[in-house]
Amino acid sequence: MMFSRLNNCKSVECDVENRQDAVNNGNDGMDGWPTGRLLSAAARMVEHAWEAVLREYDISSAGLVVLHVVSTGPATQREIAKKARVTDQTASRTIERLERMGYVRRQVDPDDERRKHVSSTPAGTEVYHALLERERTDPALIASIGEAEPELRRLLLELIRAQQDRSSGSP
Repeated sequence: MMFSRLNNCKSVECDVENRQDAVNNGNDGMDGWPTGRLLSAAARMVEHAWEAVLREYDISSAGLVVLHVVSTGPATQREIAKKARVTDQTASRTIERLERMGYVRRQVDPDDERRKHVSSTPAGTEVYHALLERERTDPALIASIGEAEPELRRLLLELIRAQQDRSSGSP
């Protein structure tokens, strides 16, 4: 299945041999790590690198998600929360901060005054595109894997969707 493609080792015995080889050869031992541990370590490292980049722009990772959601057009706070997989309250706080920074604006829905549509401002669009470019070119981020990025992306999406299906009870 998925993990057998991510990890050349297809058996427990092979994994144990890889770990022992790593110790014997004096390397850092990562070659013998289980795939889940590698994935977790990589995610933490990329997340820390992203946090440093986002601090340069005084934006949070949640703020980047909101800018991503509204990059294709206005969305309600509830739609943003759903797409970002956060609570309405978390989305609201993030949107308020982005609005204070001038990256988004909220407009009342003329059909329902309780509902507000959030859209990106020119400044928000500029920051969003700068961050996309940074992801593509900054070696501290995902750019360091070069041409392998589309395949890694495909595998990560496959893993995430499989986990979602498992947690929702789908076979």
